Amino acid sequence: MLPTEGNTVPPRYRYEQIADDLAERIASGEFPPGSKLPSRRELIEHYSVTEPVIDRAMQVLRIKGMTETLPGVGVFVAE
Repeated sequence: MLPTEGNTVPPRYRYEQIADDLAERIASGEFPPGSKLPSRRELIEHYSVTEPVIDRAMQVLRIKGMTETLPGVGVFVAE
């Protein structure tokens, strides 16, 4: 077992970091209830990640009840 110094926080997956960032932006009002989130392509470019990473981040927000997806329309902040 490797020695640890103080309280270490395990590394987080990129999708978790993105989901947390978007959740903070929703909570701050940057994306108010009912507003459409940026497109998948825009998020991929903004965060410099692949499509599966964005899909997983969106899944986290949906599970938390923060967003709703309308197929063919987009992802919206839950009311």
